[in-house]
Amino acid sequence: MKFSKFGQKFTQSTGISQLMDDLGDALKSDQPVNMLGGGNPAKIEAVNELFLETYKALGVDNDTGEANSSAIISMANYSNPQGDAGFIDALVGFFNRHYDWNLTSENIALTNGSQNAFFYLFNLFGGAFTDEQNQSVDKSILLPLTPEYIGYSDVHVEGQHFAAVLPHIDEVTHEGEEGFFKYRVDFEALENLPALKEGRIGAICCSRPTNPTGNVLTDDEMAHLAEIAKRYDIPLIIDNAYGMPFPNIIYSDAHLTWDNNTILCFSLSKIGLPGMRTGIIVADAKVIEAVSAMNAVVNLAPTRFGAAIATPLVANDRIKQLSDNEIKPFYQKQAKLAVKLLKDALGDYPLMIHKPEGAIFFWLWFKDLPISTLDLYERLKEKGTLIVPSEYFFPGVDISDYQHAHECIRMSIAADEQTLTDGIKVIGEVVRALYDEAQSK
Repeated sequence: MKFSKFGQKFTQSTGISQLMDDLGDALKSDQPVNMLGGGNPAKIEAVNELFLETYKALGVDNDTGEANSSAIISMANYSNPQGDAGFIDALVGFFNRHYDWNLTSENIALTNGSQNAFFYLFNLFGGAFTDEQNQSVDKSILLPLTPEYIGYSDVHVEGQHFAAVLPHIDEVTHEGEEGFFKYRVDFEALENLPALKEGRIGAICCSRPTNPTGNVLTDDEMAHLAEIAKRYDIPLIIDNAYGMPFPNIIYSDAHLTWDNNTILCFSLSKIGLPGMRTGIIVADAKVIEAVSAMNAVVNLAPTRFGAAIATPLVANDRIKQLSDNEIKPFYQKQAKLAVKLLKDALGDYPLMIHKPEGAIFFWLWFKDLPISTLDLYERLKEKGTLIVPSEYFFPGVDISDYQHAHECIRMSIAADEQTLTDGIKVIGEVVRALYDEAQSK
């Protein structure tokens, strides 16, 4: 049986498919696994209780307390391709209430998760175009700061359509401690990128906070990116899966802005509902119209279950309260614990931690690591500990001569305290042995 080029692209081994396969295998395993490699959010009691309470209330009339089947009936029918109208109206009210963006329902579409959203957006703005002279032009998505999200790499229908800029790496302190670094956008390299100057960029995209590193682009960096996007008449796409206003896993001083040249992407996954597969796009009406048309072809309509759970929480602001008062403090506490555990395990070894500014991951840099982190990944997996190697996080970059891209790992801090403790202990043992062995030769 032979597959088309389209089929071959999606059946070859990829970083995201390996990650999801390993997550699934770990969950089925009869052996304990230190799950530090996945993107699942933490199981936070207050979060789960609110979602359960909301779910139970779906079939109850708030005024009479009697059975009300309207919410259940709505899930028994398709929405239109744009998504559940009630949830979209609640989101319009929420964003206008908190940010004064003057949105209408024409500015929001729902998708079956953020991955679905980026499949749409990257194929809308990257790939084959026809220019004003009716000539074919291939356009790329520009990633202004790599490393970037592993799930972006393989969503294009044709080829690999990314241009990317390597970061400035600054050594910084964190809460008075040494041993941290931070990535910053190299704007000189970005603005001199031939693809940008030659009109071969279709959009600029960044995640904020960044998956995998937890880096938060500053307001000044975001404003500079927005100015470049407008100058070249291309959209700026911002992935807010971990950012403001929900789940708001962001610790630095940052603000969220929107205009018609900006495409904001949100998700219900990291507030604790990854299985609901509910993504949110806020954009100019023309983009929303295109996304809705793609929804109709690919999905008929987005799922409505996540919308049913989230609508009342968005309407009464409890989703923001949950994010501010429960989710963000939980991860801040986890970050402090992870720093302590890592310092205890590897304090005298060449470990650098990307400054924790948000998201649910730590990005660890082992300078002059004797093996690649692909090999380190396999060694850790043999010892029941899952992480993600850095080689997968540099779409659009030839990393064959970029040693830094082979020396980092992504580690989740969403696990319970015991798993985090046990997993970091294993990482410490394996990495110390590697350095000690290299030193003895």
